[in-house]
Amino acid sequence: MTAEFNNRIAAQRKILQLVNCGSEYAEELFGLSQNAINRWVFKNHIKSESHLVSLINEASAKLFFLSNKSQEQISEEYKTISTEIEALYKLIEAEIG
Repeated sequence: MTAEFNNRIAAQRKILQLVNCGSEYAEELFGLSQNAINRWVFKNHIKSESHLVSLINEASAKLFFLSNKSQEQISEEYKTISTEIEALYKLIEAEIG
């Protein structure tokens, strides 16, 4: 496995743990695919337009971008998006409280 792959998986795991840690939701968020997020929103009666869901969707999209770039050499764009994912983690953390 490449370091980029490990970093991307670690970032996804970190976001999932944050959302699910001490969660008051009936069902945990099982992944960051659009289907997993939609299921989590539906099962927990969360408004799909909520700020938290928006942040999770944005993180998901950025992680998806990184997954498509994992076979390439690390570019400046890859590094920028990795930094943006870390910022999104902090925003999700603040949103959850």
